[in-house]
Amino acid sequence: MLDYILNIIYPNVCGFCNNICKESLCMQCEEKINKILLCNIDNYENEDNKFFNEHLYLFKYNDEIRKTILDYKFHDRAYLYKTFSKIIIKNKKICGFFKKYDIIIPVPIHKKRLNIRGYNQSELIAKEISKNNSNLALENKILIKTKNTNPQSTLTKEERIKNAQDVYILRNFERIRNKSIILFDDIYTTGSTVNECSKLLKLNGAKEIGILTLAKD
Repeated sequence: MLDYILNIIYPNVCGFCNNICKESLCMQCEEKINKILLCNIDNYENEDNKFFNEHLYLFKYNDEIRKTILDYKFHDRAYLYKTFSKIIIKNKKICGFFKKYDIIIPVPIHKKRLNIRGYNQSELIAKEISKNNSNLALENKILIKTKNTNPQSTLTKEERIKNAQDVYILRNFERIRNKSIILFDDIYTTGSTVNECSKLLKLNGAKEIGILTLAKD
């Protein structure tokens, strides 16, 4: 009943054109987005400095995608998780990617940033993915960020590597032992954040790790 009332007061809109749209992605924008949708998979199986096996990303981080992700993260447009989730859930290649994994973990943000922003943009989408994939369990209480570091977007490549080190801990790590894990984040630039998280997961018993991001810079 509450959802029904909220949908009347705050109806779903397409995240790209802002027109009212029940599915959060209108047909016109879906056709436009499908033309730039990549769903590329980069393989890191044999790279010594990487602790994850592969990386699937939907888009290049530029133009309208860049603007929309920045709006989602920094301009109080939390509802955009519905639009991004719809793109992911409807794609057969991405759904095939999910079948290899047992768990999805969103990259966490520090509690201070969470209090300011009001939401973790990666967690909202990861929840929706798990809700629509019965074989993919959401684990959002295992990986914890303990330091409120500077945003990665403000740093150089070398600074990003240092900025991501020793800022995460694991809790209830027995839940990830011998599990195949998707680590979900919004943007992949140098890979420092997801690599540090993957290292922690691998050292505590994760079987293999795939990275899923909305975009790659």
